[in-house]
Amino acid sequence: MARKEEAPNMVERFAEFKELKNIDKSTMVSVLEESFRKVLSNMFGTDENLDVIMNPDKGDVQIFQNLEVVPDGKVTNPNLQISLSDARLDNDPDAEVGEEHTKEIFFADFGRRAILNLRQTLQSKILDLQKEAIYAKFKELEGQLVTGEVYQTWSRETLLLDDDKNELLLPKSESIPGDYFRKGETVRAVISTVDNKNNNPKITVSRTSDAFLRRLFEQEVPEISEGLINIRAVARIPGERAKIAVEAYDDRIDPVGACVGVKGSRIHGIVRELRNENIDVINYTANPELFIQRALSPARIQNIRIDSEAMKAEVFLRPEEVSLAIGKGGLNIKLASRLTGYTIDVYRDTDESFEEDIYLDEFSDEIDAWVIEALKNIGCVTARDVLKMPRQEIIDRADLEEGTVDDVISILRAEFEEDAKPAEQAEEPEQTAAEPEAAE
Repeated sequence: MARKEEAPNMVERFAEFKELKNIDKSTMVSVLEESFRKVLSNMFGTDENLDVIMNPDKGDVQIFQNLEVVPDGKVTNPNLQISLSDARLDNDPDAEVGEEHTKEIFFADFGRRAILNLRQTLQSKILDLQKEAIYAKFKELEGQLVTGEVYQTWSRETLLLDDDKNELLLPKSESIPGDYFRKGETVRAVISTVDNKNNNPKITVSRTSDAFLRRLFEQEVPEISEGLINIRAVARIPGERAKIAVEAYDDRIDPVGACVGVKGSRIHGIVRELRNENIDVINYTANPELFIQRALSPARIQNIRIDSEAMKAEVFLRPEEVSLAIGKGGLNIKLASRLTGYTIDVYRDTDESFEEDIYLDEFSDEIDAWVIEALKNIGCVTARDVLKMPRQEIIDRADLEEGTVDDVISILRAEFEEDAKPAEQAEEPEQTAAEPEAAE
């Protein structure tokens, strides 16, 4: 009677396990067989002579015990041996001593305690499998965007649940200043770390990492997700300001314009997501001088000296441009340094001759735009930048024809009262409050 009562319950249990997510069918069959063998081994002392055949589609299992046939009265271990008369009575009339007799056993016959042990073993193994599957799944998703619903908020962290009810932890330290979440609210973040200490997966998400800004741009700007525009560098001070350098693989695409969108339509959504974080999008260039100049925008640089080996840059500006370069609270120079990878020192240039300098863009009527761009790419932003540089160096570095360089020098010199190159600065420029450590 016990078999009839318990067997249907076992079938229901198998059906339940079969529907578990993140566990494939073959793995499920292996776990079921392993669980049966573990319980049977505890009962019989061994499972070496047991065949466990799983049929998860039907939700049942067959267990066969292989026993050695011995003469009557010579059975020393009933778990490994069977007497000749018992073997012949058990549907094997032709059994002989020394042969192997296969006997089907029914797990339900062992009572409720055995079935309870099996269920507990199964539940433990299934739980371990689920945890391993969750860890493997989210480990592959590190750095990717994820959406979760706020389930509970504490002083130091917020618990989110994704669509599959997996728990995501958003620490206070990984939240943007000004973040305030209500229960049931949908929150976006990136998966920052996935740990599996003691087989207990812990998924931590972040809204302050640079990767979060990258993923938001990938989501909002189709050209980035399609691979037409590449994000080369990102620097953020969460909730305050960010700089992002982009480049296009197609010259017909304006990467900055594509990221900003018509009337800021694309970037406005990102800014709102980041609690009104101010975002500067600039064109990336492999030329360090020009890249640093763009990174320090809106300040306009007079001159720059680069030490590529030490990854340091000395930037010289007009007095009124210094505060723009440093930015409020030093934010601008910090972000520029992080974006470019250079330690940037800002200096106030006191040479009065620079007051007479002229930006190359103002010569667009006399000098072709592509020539001006080539000069900018070697760090020459103003007329005096060009006039200070040796003629041959301009030809070599800007890859311009000699005649073109001579024409440019002639046009620029004509704008000043004297044709000679300006004298070198008489004294060292005064260093501002922007110390190297301020750039981080």
